[in-house]
Amino acid sequence: MAAYLSDEDFTRLSTYIHTNFGIDLHKKKQLIISRLGNTLPELGYKDFHGYVDDITSGRRPDLVNTTLVKLTTNYTFFMREQAHFDFMMDTILPWAEKQHTRDHVLAIWSAGCSSGEEPYSISMCLKEYFGSRAKNWDTRILATDISQDVMAQAMNPSWSSDILDSLPPGWREKYFVKRPDGAYTVSRDIRENVIFQPFNLMSPIRWKKKFDLIFCRNVMIYFDNPTKEALVRRFYQATVPGGYLYIGHSEGLGTISCPYKYVKPAIYRKQENA
Repeated sequence: MAAYLSDEDFTRLSTYIHTNFGIDLHKKKQLIISRLGNTLPELGYKDFHGYVDDITSGRRPDLVNTTLVKLTTNYTFFMREQAHFDFMMDTILPWAEKQHTRDHVLAIWSAGCSSGEEPYSISMCLKEYFGSRAKNWDTRILATDISQDVMAQAMNPSWSSDILDSLPPGWREKYFVKRPDGAYTVSRDIRENVIFQPFNLMSPIRWKKKFDLIFCRNVMIYFDNPTKEALVRRFYQATVPGGYLYIGHSEGLGTISCPYKYVKPAIYRKQENA
C-alpha cells in the first residue's frame, strides 16, 4: 500500500523543494508518492508527515539529497547529443583558442554534471582538439551537481564495456583503463582535467572566471519559467562576451525572456560586444 501524502504535506514539501532548489513539483504529487513511498519504511517513517517535517525543518539534511536523487532523473551517457560536441570542436574551441592566445586558459562549466559522463566527454574532446598542445593549456572543466551521491559516483567512475560503445572509435583505448574486474574507468589525465564541486543552481554564481561555454542540459526541465529565466540571466552574467550556452533539446528558451542569441537547436551565444 502506498504511503499516504496529504495535500498539506505535499504543499509543504513541494514549496520547500521549489524555494531551495528550483524544482517545480506542484503538479507531481503522484510522482512523489511513487518514487518516495517505498523509501519511507526503510528510513523509519510510516507516512510522509514526519518525513516532510524532518526535511522542511532542517533536522535531516541527508534526506534532502535522497529526495532530490529520487525525484530527478540522472540519465546521461557519453557524447550525448553528438551535434553539440561537433559544434564545440569545429566552432567554439577554435574561437576560444583565439580569445585566449595570451593566458592559455579555457573556462568550461558542466552544470548538472550527474555521474560524470558529460564533463569527461568534454575533457576527451579537449584532448582531441589540442593534441600535443594540451600541455600548454589549462583546460580544466568545472563540473557541479546538487547531489553529493552522483558526484561521488562521478569522482570514482566505473562503466561496463557496453556503456562505452557510444564513444568514437579508438577513444576507449586512448582515454579509459580496464580494471581487474573487467569494468572501465577514465584515465588519470582525463579525470584530473575535471574539477567536481557541489553547487545549487539557485545560488549566486560567483566563480572567479567567466565561462567560454556552459553546458546545462536537461536540468531546466524541472524548473518553471520564472526560475528558468532567472537562472539563464545568471548564466549570461557568468559568460564571457561571445561565449556559449548549451541546453537540452526539450528545454527551448522561447517561452522566456532570453538575453542570449539563438544559434541553432539548444545552442545559444552571448553577444561579442556585451
